[in-house]
Amino acid sequence: MSDISQHAEAGVYQRQGFGTSLTPQGNVALLIVDLVVGFADPQVFGGGNIPGAIARTVDALAVARLKGWPVAHSRIVYADDGSDDNIFSIKVPGMATLTEDNPQSAIVPELAPLPGELVVRKVVPSAFFGTQLAPWLAQRGIQTLLVAGAVTSGCVRASVVDAMSYGFRPLVLSDCVGDRAVGPHDASLFDLQQKYAAVMPLADALKAIEQHCR
Repeated sequence: MSDISQHAEAGVYQRQGFGTSLTPQGNVALLIVDLVVGFADPQVFGGGNIPGAIARTVDALAVARLKGWPVAHSRIVYADDGSDDNIFSIKVPGMATLTEDNPQSAIVPELAPLPGELVVRKVVPSAFFGTQLAPWLAQRGIQTLLVAGAVTSGCVRASVVDAMSYGFRPLVLSDCVGDRAVGPHDASLFDLQQKYAAVMPLADALKAIEQHCR
């Protein structure tokens, strides 16, 4: 999309009342969506700007741990026997190969979870659907959910929409999410900003949290 057409479309959204600012509030947590080996490999499910998102998420994770924020990770994990194959794996058959012991389904080493961090296993795009993520966050009194991961147009987007639906304030870290193609990444960030979440780089998110979450 050209800068001119993007600016024109942003004007339509603005006139219709979309894109109202969403500030962080209350307790903060970090969700890292599907930054697993297969999504880091351009020969499997990766490519695009995902490597940069992983590198920047290392910084986000370090900050979250330093501040004592709850951290949750998600992985796509299907049963070895195919018993939980579903529409997602029909549309993308390779997803069903991401079983528990497949190295491609393991979280990348630089983001390996520590004890006490939640690891959600899922077979659909959203990290919330059919998992314990929402009650786990609620139990910790979380209001603002920072979101990193892959891919922006898929599992990140689905997780952000569900986070909003459950009443959390999603804050998408724009430099910590990536997609195998830049077009869907950019379009998804635009749409998320207009309808469902705050979207900003990690540095700006930390400043906003410092200002609003004391």
